[in-house]
Amino acid sequence: MIEEIRTAIEAAPPRLGGVRLVAVDGPSGSGKSTFARRLTAGLGNAALVSTDDFATWDDPVAWWPRLVEGVLDQLAAGRPGGYRAVEWVDGIPRPGPCRTVDVPEFLVLEGVSAGRASIRPLLSELIWCEYADQAERLERAVARDGEACRSHLVAWQLFEQGWFAVDRTRQYADHVVDAALGSL
Repeated sequence: MIEEIRTAIEAAPPRLGGVRLVAVDGPSGSGKSTFARRLTAGLGNAALVSTDDFATWDDPVAWWPRLVEGVLDQLAAGRPGGYRAVEWVDGIPRPGPCRTVDVPEFLVLEGVSAGRASIRPLLSELIWCEYADQAERLERAVARDGEACRSHLVAWQLFEQGWFAVDRTRQYADHVVDAALGSL
């Protein structure tokens, strides 16, 4: 499946200046990060940016203008982008390192809200990752982030349900990847 998706991405027109922007979205614990890393590794001149570098427990989606101004607008103009990442230490977000994003042929934007409505006109492809069992997704996320994050992750899952119901991200996906089927 991943090869079919790569082929579709390579055939899609660039819509962010000369960059093909690909969003990998879906709920927490659905395998987005794993899939995005594998996808990016096979695309050649590609960069990967995670929404986890921007979002915090208290600011799950309003950080978006920092990504647009610091990275997307710059790449669209043919210039390198940059941003200061959020660094997650023991489940606590802190200011992290400054990162530069050189102008790639492919930019994979991975994470919750990566395929939001406001960015869809600039996307070459939108990929939705899912894992249907919410309790298992929670346990996968806790295994990744630590038991101390459980209450935050439960609240995050509730936020996601509302976000995705309004944004309808899955309905706009070009590809749906189901982690339960071993598609990752």
